[in-house]
Amino acid sequence: MTNLEPLLDLQECDRALDRLRHRRATLPERGAVVDATTQVAALTGEADDVRARHDGVASEERRLDHEAQGIAAQAASAEQKLYSGEISSPKELQALQADVESLRRHQRSVEDRQLATMEQREPLDVRLAELEAGRGAAEAGLAAALDALTANEAAVDTEIAAGTDARAEVAARISGEMLSTYERCREKGNGVGAARLVGGTCQGCHLSVPSTEVDAIRRAPADQVSYCDNCGCILVLTS
Repeated sequence: MTNLEPLLDLQECDRALDRLRHRRATLPERGAVVDATTQVAALTGEADDVRARHDGVASEERRLDHEAQGIAAQAASAEQKLYSGEISSPKELQALQADVESLRRHQRSVEDRQLATMEQREPLDVRLAELEAGRGAAEAGLAAALDALTANEAAVDTEIAAGTDARAEVAARISGEMLSTYERCREKGNGVGAARLVGGTCQGCHLSVPSTEVDAIRRAPADQVSYCDNCGCILVLTS
């Protein structure tokens, strides 16, 4: 094994870690969490809208009920006075009778409006209950998706930790200067810091290296580091 061979081992470790991190970032459960979160938010928003309409209608219903009771109390008081015998004047009795009839008509009108308001509220009651039930189910689904995501993330994290330890062991066999050079090449080369040169092809980018360059690399001193002109990674010659 040449002095650059450990770079290929390090590259394999990094590729494995990259795959694990990508798998963690694209776990199917992550999409399920996003979908469930969106569903909960949508149901919550609709429920808030329906509740606001429901509360407005319910408030109007209570106001009309209070108004109807007030009018009924006035009519009852007038009727009590009408039949109490306190008033003997036919004209006053006739006027009081007219007041009672007017109050009762007003009462019935308010009660009719109250009934219409109640009829508006009832379907809102039903829809609100449906939305609350749906949101409860969606929240349960979200909790389950989060649990599944956490469990799968933990499983991948265990693999990442093991891979990180393995990488550290390989990196310990490489000089600090060479390791820094590798890291720079890897950063610039989209994750490829070192690759084997097989024939005239770089295994990092799978592009051909000019034959003159290949000859120069092969004739170069053993301690000279060569790079791919295409992707910039460190080239390791086949032993």
